[in-house]
Amino acid sequence: MICAGIDAGSRTIKVVLMDAASRRILAKDITDQGLDQGQLASALLDKALHKSGLKKQDVASITATGYGRYAVDIADTTITEITCHGVGVHHLVPNAMTVVDIGGQDSKLLRLDEEGKVRDFVMNDRCAAGTGRFLEIVAKRLEVELESLGKMAAKSKKPSPISSMCVVFAETEIVGLLASGASRDDIAAGVQASIASRIAGMAGRSVAPPIVFTGGVALVPEMKNALQSKLGHDVTISPDPQMTGALGAAILAARKLEKESK
Repeated sequence: MICAGIDAGSRTIKVVLMDAASRRILAKDITDQGLDQGQLASALLDKALHKSGLKKQDVASITATGYGRYAVDIADTTITEITCHGVGVHHLVPNAMTVVDIGGQDSKLLRLDEEGKVRDFVMNDRCAAGTGRFLEIVAKRLEVELESLGKMAAKSKKPSPISSMCVVFAETEIVGLLASGASRDDIAAGVQASIASRIAGMAGRSVAPPIVFTGGVALVPEMKNALQSKLGHDVTISPDPQMTGALGAAILAARKLEKESK
């Protein structure tokens, strides 16, 4: 039987097609988020099905997760992204104890048990200063592509301190740094350090390794190093870090099919 996981995130929609019995990924795809999330998710699923030579009627179960999961009307079930990220990471990195997920609009820190279940979590969805959106704003202010921020940060000799907890004030702070002659490289490094500091603050006094980094921001060069510096432990970037939630949703859809067949 075939199952699918759809992660309707704040910035992108992801889909994973899976063979329920073997847990083998048959196809996966990603597209930018938009106004009609349901239609976008359906079209993306069709695209993944076409890649794998399958049809919609071949899919026995669909689980949706993420920011816009309730808008995915083709789904049979919706499950929170917290649970799905935990399941997805455990599947890829079975010994993971901590998950840091930084997406477009929020950041999360999950603590897992030995079976991959979420013991507890902390989530920041009230301020963009610790998310991918902040990096987008900074890239625009520095007049560079988002992908260039990591390379710039790597060249920094003295990261500029970014102390503001609000993205609006942080942007004003960056304008002031530019006016005072701070280099763009140092500002880029300072912004990454600022985001990592917010994650460390969410973690509290201790964080258990192994630590796995997921979400779109995991693809930004040097963010992993910034996290390692603030958390005091090695950080592993999850394989295909944007797809973790959709993968977890697909696995949970497969488990649902298994229970129903007994």
